[in-house]
Amino acid sequence: MFFCYIFVVVSLINFLPDFHVSSCDHNCADKPRFTPSRLVVQFGKPTSALCSVCQPGCNVSLFNIESPIGSLAANGTEVTWTVNEMTEWIISPSCYYNNDTTDTNCCSVLPITVYKPPDNVSFSVHPDVPMSEGQQYTLQCEVRDVAPVKNLTVTFYRGQTALGEPKSSKRENDEPKPVSEVFTLNITSTKEDDGVQFWCEAKLELGAEGPQPPPVVESEKLTAAVLYKPHLEVSIPPDPIIIRKGNPLTLNCSSVGNPPPSYTWTPPSRITSPSNGSVFFINSITHEDEGLYTCYVSNEKGSISVQFDVTVQANNLILIIEGAYNLWDRIRLHTTHSSIPTAE
Repeated sequence: MFFCYIFVVVSLINFLPDFHVSSCDHNCADKPRFTPSRLVVQFGKPTSALCSVCQPGCNVSLFNIESPIGSLAANGTEVTWTVNEMTEWIISPSCYYNNDTTDTNCCSVLPITVYKPPDNVSFSVHPDVPMSEGQQYTLQCEVRDVAPVKNLTVTFYRGQTALGEPKSSKRENDEPKPVSEVFTLNITSTKEDDGVQFWCEAKLELGAEGPQPPPVVESEKLTAAVLYKPHLEVSIPPDPIIIRKGNPLTLNCSSVGNPPPSYTWTPPSRITSPSNGSVFFINSITHEDEGLYTCYVSNEKGSISVQFDVTVQANNLILIIEGAYNLWDRIRLHTTHSSIPTAE
């Protein structure tokens, strides 16, 4: 009798995978419970779940898990469902039992999210030409073969600064299979963007049950080349430059620009050797060097000019000599005036 009972149970377990749930009550009082209650699994990877059919001591005549793939193993009123390789994009295993008191099975469904990280994430800028300061450009991030797209977040970066997260046009789409999509973001370039790396990343945010941290695929990084007109690197004194005679004079109009700027100086006409660099230098200045000096800075994107007003003063030694001479002259005149006879 004992061996007969074992034979009946084994025969029942072997039969159950071919059983199809025809009528299910998902609101029954003592529903089967899956552990975990939700699965997130990568396509092509293994997974498993345990179904506790009912409370210990319950009386059920028929129970199992119904699924198109996977193997089952029963232990008492618990059934373990195991998949060696997830090959379905849409799958919702159902755990059920029947206690002969009704024709309806008591059922629970295991929610499963099957995901796939992108095959590739590529980044580009349109139009594909060197940027110019103040112009608008479109950053483009192409994400290929990702699922599910509704869980996808794409972020554009300037260096390590996030620029924005454009929404997917397919985000409300419940398509579970892999799709490809192009995301775009418009920017206005500045001179500070020159030499900065731009890129994007695709992240699958699958909730607490998903992999932690979430799967992320980054694009290659593109270094921006932004053309911009010259900008001064140095502060220019607004007031005249006052310098002692004989001292060196240095005028600086160093600028940044892309392409690198060129420099032209137009000092007073009596100066016969103007500089063609960003710094103008006179080793020992004289009164003849007084005047306006203009620095012209230019590249193909524009030009600027800077003026320096230079005033030359006599040096201290000359001032002392001149002061002493004036004092002696006044003393001499006073002495001469005092020696004139007074008429009687």
